[in-house]
Amino acid sequence: MADNENPVVEPVEDELVDKVVERLMDRADASGASLLGEGGLLTAVTRAVLERALDAEMTEHLGYEKHDPAGRGSGNSRNGTSPKTVLTDAGAVTVAVFRDRNGSFGPQLVPKHARRLAGFNDQVLSLYARGMSVRDIRSHLAGMYGVEVSPDLISKVTDAVADELTAWQNRPLDAIWPIIYIDAPWIKIRSGAVVSKPVYLAVGVDMDGRKDVLGRWGGDEGEGATTWMTVLSELRNRGVQDVCIVACDGLKGLPDAVTATWPKATVQTCVIHLMRASLRFASKRDHPALVPLLRAIYTASTEQAAEQALQEFTDSELGQRYPAITRSWRSAWSEFIPYLDFPPEVRKVVYSTNLIESINARLRKATRNRGHFPSEQAVLKVLYLAVRELINPKARDINHVAAHWKKALNQFSLFFEDRLNPD
Repeated sequence: MADNENPVVEPVEDELVDKVVERLMDRADASGASLLGEGGLLTAVTRAVLERALDAEMTEHLGYEKHDPAGRGSGNSRNGTSPKTVLTDAGAVTVAVFRDRNGSFGPQLVPKHARRLAGFNDQVLSLYARGMSVRDIRSHLAGMYGVEVSPDLISKVTDAVADELTAWQNRPLDAIWPIIYIDAPWIKIRSGAVVSKPVYLAVGVDMDGRKDVLGRWGGDEGEGATTWMTVLSELRNRGVQDVCIVACDGLKGLPDAVTATWPKATVQTCVIHLMRASLRFASKRDHPALVPLLRAIYTASTEQAAEQALQEFTDSELGQRYPAITRSWRSAWSEFIPYLDFPPEVRKVVYSTNLIESINARLRKATRNRGHFPSEQAVLKVLYLAVRELINPKARDINHVAAHWKKALNQFSLFFEDRLNPD
């Protein structure tokens, strides 16, 4: 019965699309025509689709079909067309825009005075979100579609998200978060001379085990408790009442700010970052031998066992060769040891930073591609657009649920008592 109520039509639509594509490709092979650019097949198809849609808009506006006798004496009628070139995903396309005798027709698909379709704007924003400079975007559009666009046009398109960015940065947040990861990548910004400045990022894992980029903030060259209080206070003012674990990478002043904002929160140094920092001090040929020695520290069942494992490493040949590794673990010890009290299910979630690393990797790529930025606002705009692509419903990374999250959530509830179930 259910099958009859909801007939499946997708395969038929797919078959029709396949036939159209096949005919287009056959025509391209036979004529030697290109797909894009002036005279290209996709350009022609785009023009035909736009003009068909514009014709339908005119019909709706007038209230009768073309050549329909019902239109006689209606007081308005078609009055030819005028050419208009618009920028689309297929490049520059010249379409015939219909006119009416009264001049009252205002097409929605290709609005008056508009020279680019929404899809083209999305294309520009997507390229900008990937860290491409204005020059790079102009070159890409010229190479792919034969379209010359001005720097001002690209700036207008990207600046149009300013209100959206502000609304996103100020949106309300959930009251309780099992984990929030804090990071502060350093980005080069031209301020007279090119200087490196931190940009603060907060990524939360919600009660359903899903990631959410909570916000991003520009910062001064020096990190400290005052800066972190500004960031964390904003999160609290947007609704975050409690956080079980705040994971970070030894950021100066953050532990004190976390305690002042959420007194019950546990500040936890990111174990993955500790491992990576350790391996940076050592030759790659020694990594296979180092990893099991360091793993013995963070997989220890108790703090005492972890202390013993660290001492054994320190006394080993590799420990003597790389004393900086021991120093890095000792300096982070007070923020590392809370990890040892967590149940195994919680340890797995905290340690497995794939939840945030995939986001950080994309955001870092978007900023690294640019080399340096002309202003802090340009950085924040790129980061927001990169985040917007990540939170697209089709983006699997941001919608990914932590493995075995339900088991972990049960352990969170037990370990942190009633904090995940507020009254």
